[in-house]
Amino acid sequence: MARRKEPIIPDAILDQLLAGADAKTAFDQNGLLDQLKKALTERALRAELDHHLASDESGNRRNGYGRKTVLSDGGSMELSVPRDRAGTFDPALIGKYQRRFPGFDEKIISMYARGMSTREITG
Repeated sequence: MARRKEPIIPDAILDQLLAGADAKTAFDQNGLLDQLKKALTERALRAELDHHLASDESGNRRNGYGRKTVLSDGGSMELSVPRDRAGTFDPALIGKYQRRFPGFDEKIISMYARGMSTREITG
């Protein structure tokens, strides 16, 4: 008998995400999948700012968030992009004047397919 392969995302986390939501609407516009994309993108942007501020010696610090609408493969997505006081933060994930975010789904899926953990992808 073949052993069951361990899932990339534990079932307990998926159960938490689907709690109180209709699983049929997870793939709809602004459904669970879109919410996960937005949360992952915003977390990556915050991590980029943390890295930027850690390497800055001038005492630069956070200065709130700016709104940005980005077009992805699944439609438009409104993001909260963190800012710094000196205005020197330029995100690498989505540049300052970039409005399109093509291939996001494929990038995340390919990272999972290569065996990266969620912690590595977030990093």
